[in-house]
Amino acid sequence: MKKGHSYIGTSGWNYKHWIGTFYPDDTRNVDQFAYYQTIFNTVELNNSFYHLPAAETFKKWKDASPKDFVFSVKGSRYITHMKKAKRFGGNVA
Repeated sequence: MKKGHSYIGTSGWNYKHWIGTFYPDDTRNVDQFAYYQTIFNTVELNNSFYHLPAAETFKKWKDASPKDFVFSVKGSRYITHMKKAKRFGGNVA
């Protein structure tokens, strides 16, 4: 029998309103990802929905995370929303 893996995470990690609830009160924005990784082993990258981050940004995140950490890149809204709307006669600005 083949064993599977489960990954538990959230959609993004950089949220000011999480400070004091999920993150300790004194957590700086730049320290949120490091803390996040102590709890979760995956994250969905939300910003790729709006624009594709630079290659250097992906490398920075990879270098700052454990080897087995999993990133899920959210599909571009251009593909998932705008092209679909246009295909069905919607007005895409």
